[in-house]
Amino acid sequence: MPKTTLIPMLADGEFHSGQDLATALGVSRTAVWKQLNRLQELGLAVESVKGRGYRIPGGVELLDEASIRAGLDAPVLGLVRELLLLEIVDSTNAEALRRVAAGGGPGLVCSAEQQTAGRGRRGRDWVSPYARNIYLSLVWEYHEGAAALEGLSLAVGVAVARSLAHLALPQLQLKWPNDLLHAGAKLGGVLLEMAGDAAGRCQVVIGVGLNVAMPSAAAQGIDQDWTDLATLSGGRPPGRNAVVASLLNELLPLAASFAHTGFAPWREAWMALDAFADTPVVMHSGEQRQAGIARGVDERGALQLETTLGLRPIYGGEISLRAAP
Repeated sequence: MPKTTLIPMLADGEFHSGQDLATALGVSRTAVWKQLNRLQELGLAVESVKGRGYRIPGGVELLDEASIRAGLDAPVLGLVRELLLLEIVDSTNAEALRRVAAGGGPGLVCSAEQQTAGRGRRGRDWVSPYARNIYLSLVWEYHEGAAALEGLSLAVGVAVARSLAHLALPQLQLKWPNDLLHAGAKLGGVLLEMAGDAAGRCQVVIGVGLNVAMPSAAAQGIDQDWTDLATLSGGRPPGRNAVVASLLNELLPLAASFAHTGFAPWREAWMALDAFADTPVVMHSGEQRQAGIARGVDERGALQLETTLGLRPIYGGEISLRAAP
C-alpha cells in the first residue's frame, strides 16, 4: 500500500472526521473508508465513533529521517553513508543485501515500517506488524573474511542492551547466540548475513528486530514467550525514532571497530548479561541433542558447554539453546 497522508493524519491518536480526512486527501468519503479498511489490513487498529470520526488509539510514530539523525552522536553521523527508510519491504536484511549487490557499501542503514517476509535465525518468520516495532539493518565491510567476525553477533547483543539502557529501560538478558530477553521472554533478536568473499573482502549485514508495541493480534503468530518495550516501560515506550537513533549510536561504532578489536573486549559484558549462566541447558542441532551446563563464552564467542566429557566449545550456526526441562 503506498503511503498517503492518511496515516500521518491519524498518527496523533486523536479523532479526525471523515470529511476532514477526505478534504485533506482530495478524495471522497467512500475512498477514505476504503483506505481505512486497508489500514486495518496492515494491522493498525482504527476506531470509529459516530459524530467524532476516526482515530488510531494511542497513535503511532512513523519513521522520520530528520528525527533519527537528530538523535545521532556527532561521530556516528559521519559513519552513516545512507539512511534508507522504507514503508513496506520483504526484509530489511534482504533489501540491504540487494543494495550491497548493486554497489552499496559500509554505512548503509535500512529500516522499514513493516516487513512482509521478516526472517529470524534458522529460517523462522519474524512477526513484523506495521509501525509497531523496529526492523533495522546496517552494512559494514571487512577485509579479513568470516574468521575475523567470530563473536560479532554476541557483541551486537551487548550493544543493543546498552542502547536500551541509555533510554532508561530495564536491563536485558542475552541468550546465546542471538536472542534478547527480559525475564525469560523474547524482546528481540539479531541476524547477521554476509556477502562477498568469506576468506577476504566481505560485506556483513547486521539485522536487529525489537518488539516495541506488539499488537496482540499480530503476536498470535509467535510461538514462544515474548515481551515488548511498551510492557517494560509501563505502557510508555520510547519513540521508535529515538530507539533507532540509540541503536545506531551503539551499533555503528561497534561495526566500524570490530575488525580491530574482535570479540574479546566484549566478552565480559556479554557474560554479565548471560541469561543461562551456569544453568543446565540442552543444545538442539537438527536431530541431535546435547545436554550440559552453560559456562559462558570464550574469547571467540563460542558457548562453553560443560558435559560429562569436559568443557566443549560450541560455535554458532543452526543451533538452538534451551533451558533443560
